[in-house]
Amino acid sequence: MSEKIKELKVSAIENGTVIDHIPASALFQVIKMLKLDVFDQMVLFGTNLESKKFGSKGIIKVSNKFFKPEELNKIALVAPQASIIEIRDFQVLKKTLVEIPDTISSIVKCFNPNCITNIETLNTRFTVVDKESIRLKCHYCEKITVKNTLQFV
Repeated sequence: MSEKIKELKVSAIENGTVIDHIPASALFQVIKMLKLDVFDQMVLFGTNLESKKFGSKGIIKVSNKFFKPEELNKIALVAPQASIIEIRDFQVLKKTLVEIPDTISSIVKCFNPNCITNIETLNTRFTVVDKESIRLKCHYCEKITVKNTLQFV
């Protein structure tokens, strides 16, 4: 008796973005912070997929959406090894790795409740002091926000 191997194929996207190599544990955080849970176009995701490089990974395919630099910065903060693949007419137009910038503005809240940015309507601004472990120094109160205390605006 021969065994047939079944394969589930996910349809290719004509235009849009694929976010690959997301840590499986961060997949739903990426979906939520990019507001893909309420996006009105096709969003496909997979989690705990086999990855030779990372063990397991997540992937998101988003039709008809190309991300802005500030959105890519958000991805970099929770999935620093993620790659962004832009698709046009079913062809890979561009593939890039996300990069944590040297400064971050208006996407992360300061964890200090007494910071002026949490009291008044003021855009946050941070200097990235450690890209490896994600440590951000607030421009206003100079407190350090770390990866496990990140809250996105």
